[in-house]
Formats: sequence, structure tokens, C-alpha cells
Amino acid sequence: MMPAMPFEARPLTVSRQHRTLLEQWLRCPTMPQQWVLRAKIVLACGRGEGVRDTARKLGVTPATVCQWRGRFAEGGLAALKTRARSGRPRRITDAKERAVVARTLTPPKAMTHWSSRSLAKQVGLSPATVHRIWQKYDLQPHRTTTFKFSTDPEFEEKLADIVGLYLDPPERALVLCVDEKAQIQAVNRTQPLLPLRPGLPARMTHDYKRNGTTSLFAALEVASGKVLGRCFPRHTHVEFVDFLATIAEKYPRREVHLICDNYGTHKHPAVREWFAAHPKFKVHYTPTSASWLNLVERWFANITSQAIRRGSFDSVRALERAIMRYLANWNKDARPFRWTKSARQIKRDIQRVIDTYETAH
Repeated sequence: MMPAMPFEARPLTVSRQHRTLLEQWLRCPTMPQQWVLRAKIVLACGRGEGVRDTARKLGVTPATVCQWRGRFAEGGLAALKTRARSGRPRRITDAKERAVVARTLTPPKAMTHWSSRSLAKQVGLSPATVHRIWQKYDLQPHRTTTFKFSTDPEFEEKLADIVGLYLDPPERALVLCVDEKAQIQAVNRTQPLLPLRPGLPARMTHDYKRNGTTSLFAALEVASGKVLGRCFPRHTHVEFVDFLATIAEKYPRREVHLICDNYGTHKHPAVREWFAAHPKFKVHYTPTSASWLNLVERWFANITSQAIRRGSFDSVRALERAIMRYLANWNKDARPFRWTKSARQIKRDIQRVIDTYETAH
């Protein structure tokens, strides 16, 4: 009985034209990687390399090599491209998708916006299909955001002034963002918080007892991110002057540029007198309705979400201790908030919103 001879595939012939095109596939950065692998298989077999050697070199199975060399032998380059998969053909046409998008942008009668179910009834599709179209076109009818345009006649000058302090601060001067977070409630839940568990979020009761309020005055160092803060029972000009004295004591030999909003407390005659008596303090007011220019507002958002909103405090003193504890921990590893947009970019973005609003109306 003769021993079995090892299987040898028939030589694969690759023309010069096909070889040139396949080598272009290898160099094209946008070519699908599965097509690149098939081109490598055909080129290797065209050079006379064996099936097992080619499979070992490319990290695939011999069956894969046989499949693609066989398809190339039968159909050329076209056979190397991915064939259309079997299955149910697409039922939602591009025109139908555009119609759903157009209907979504037009609110229904007697309602402010569409839900996926109400729109699905109107267009004759399933709610899941409507939801998929909304995801594809990034439409969220259930969500709203707020905006307010500043009507300050000196908006551009104030904007340029404050952004200039952020992006190009004066040499050897300190830039501080100052504001107060007023009427922070010492809220005590009626039952203890149920802590986080695998598969369960932290839970708290909806009802609570109010135990008084405090007001946090804070000054954020733009350069370092450190925050100087004090709590007061009220937030009038008296407390603001007291806090300014704290800042002056903290930075006795520095020229200080203060950024604050147009709250009446910040412009009280007693406050103006204090600034006149301390010429090293230069005050810069944000435009009206533009307190978002004050970076300390971003820090207030942090302390609210991380230390206050989910807290439970049986007294104002307990609330103030929690605030001071967060403040001390923040300053141990403080990082500045980096302002990145120029005044020109901000004005361009605002104008874009205005143009969009005017077009919609």
C-alpha cells in the first residue's frame, strides 16, 4: 500500500495588473483590514508560498487561505470584496427617515414636543424605530436647555476685560474670582441614607427637615485653583466687606484683581468705599446676565454635587463643618480651571445662537 501523499494546492496565477492593484490595497490607509488580509493571502500564494506557510505567517487557518485563494481564482478581485449578507432588506428608506426628522422638529398640536409613541402613531412606525432614528440624527425632544442673552451695553468691553485676565493675567498680580453661594440649607433626611450596593444606587428619603441656612463666600485663585472661603449667617454688604478684609489679610502685599458679578451687595456704597480705601484691589464686574464668566461658579457646582446636595445635616454647624472639610481637602490637591476660549470666539458662538433663534422665528 502506497503512503498518502501530502496535499499540494495548484499554483495560483496573479497577473501583473492584479498584483499592482493588490499592493495598492496594502498601502491604502482607508482600506478595510479584512480586505488587506485577503490581498496578503493572494499575493503570498501568487509568489508560490504554500497554504500552511501562508496561514502560519498571517496568523490565520489553512481553511481561510484556501477560501480566499479559491475565490480569487474563480472571480478575480471582485470576489475578494465582502458579499452582501442575507437577511431581511432594509424597510425604512432615507426619505422616510427625513420625514420623521422633519415631523420631530415641528411640535404637535396641544403639546410641546413629541414622544416616541405619539410620533410613531403619526408616521406609522414602531416607537423603537422612531427612537433609533432619533439616535441616528441626535434628536432629543424630551430635553431642553436654558439660555439668556446679556443686554449690557458694555458687554463686549467687559467680556474682553475678564477673558483677558484669564488668558493673559497681569504680571505679579493675583486674579481672584469672588462670589457667594447664598442660603445653603442644612437639610436633614427623615431616615438614614441607604448606601450604595452592587446593582443598587444610594437611596435617600424624599422628605426632610430644614435646620437653617448658611451662606458661603468664596475667592478662587485663577492661577492655582485654591479657594479661600468663609461661611456667614447672612449675605449682605456687611458680610461681603468682612470677607474682603479676610482676602486683604490673606494677601497683604499683592495687587489683587477681583472678578465678581453685578449683585447689589457687590456695589453697595460701603463696598465702594472699602475699594477706594484699598487701591491695591481692582474690581472687574461681569456683564449683566453673564455670571458664567466667573470661574468660581464652576467651583460652586463642584461643592454642591460632591458635598452638599446628597448630604444630611442636623444643624447649620454640621453643614458648615462639611463645607470647610471639603474646602480643606480641595486645597490639598487644587487644580486650576483652564479658560480656553477667546473673547472673539465667545462672541462668535453667541452670534451663532442668535442667528439660529432668529431663523427659527
